[in-house]
Amino acid sequence: MIARRPLLLAPLAAPGLARAQAAFPQRPLRMIVAFPPGGAADLTARLMAERMAPVLGQPIVVENRPGAGGNIAAEAVARAAPDGHTLFLGGATILLANRYLYRAAMPFDTWRDFTHISRVSVGTTLLVVNAARPWRSAPELVAAAKASPGRITSGSSGIGTISHLTISKFMRVADIELNHVPYRGLVPGLNDLLAGTIDMLFDGMPALMPHVREGRLRALCVGSQERVTYVPGIEHLPGMRELYPGSDMDMSFWYSINTTAGAPPEAVRRLHEATLAAARNPDYGQKLLPLGFTAVWDESPEAFLGFMRAQEPMWRDLVEVSGATLD
Repeated sequence: MIARRPLLLAPLAAPGLARAQAAFPQRPLRMIVAFPPGGAADLTARLMAERMAPVLGQPIVVENRPGAGGNIAAEAVARAAPDGHTLFLGGATILLANRYLYRAAMPFDTWRDFTHISRVSVGTTLLVVNAARPWRSAPELVAAAKASPGRITSGSSGIGTISHLTISKFMRVADIELNHVPYRGLVPGLNDLLAGTIDMLFDGMPALMPHVREGRLRALCVGSQERVTYVPGIEHLPGMRELYPGSDMDMSFWYSINTTAGAPPEAVRRLHEATLAAARNPDYGQKLLPLGFTAVWDESPEAFLGFMRAQEPMWRDLVEVSGATLD
């Protein structure tokens, strides 16, 4: 009887062992963000982490790893253990545009190295000018640019950024020539715009809206197809469909939750469940609105993957129109 006891116990232990191996998460998670603290991406990550953690039953630590257009953070997740415990707050520019900006220098493959869970927020770009400039609408600005090609100076956050891609596309759609001045990030360009050194910026809303509300900057239009009616103070601004009917310009960009490729199916299921619970939380959506973002989610990882693949040609074309290369 003693000799047989291990044989009798082994089948009973196996199901328990399988359940332990399948349990997720087994420890605290980390969410890596490709931008410094304080910006829209960082705040989105922290809002999501706070709301996902109770669903998962484990804390989520947000880790900022800025640099190389988001590639440093993305590569860290791509090379992490494929167990679902390392998350990435990804975005359209990092996951789609960077494929064509960096080309051979890309340190990861968007499709091979990640499991994509869901989008969590979407926003757009805002065209602003120094309030001392005479233009009070986008058509007035465009008319001035046509009258004096290359005389109006437009800053951007840097080569290949959403700001640069938006300006390049806007020049193509409006058939104008602007004097593009790339900066190393938004802050120095914004400072020069406020000082009157440059004329305009077309960039993400979070850093621009406080100056619009204070009257130091004047907002003229948004880069998305439709108006942004959910941000107080700019509901009246036209989108690209109104300004240029039939144009394909739509500078809506999104953030998403992703994890390392090869994560177990149970981990992916639980992460998607927690992501949707957080993104659907009304409090989360309310906190995004002042930033110019709104909550969004995908009903399944497969749906999100299909959305990304459908969007890739648009981001490829935006990079090609800009002429930007970073490899």
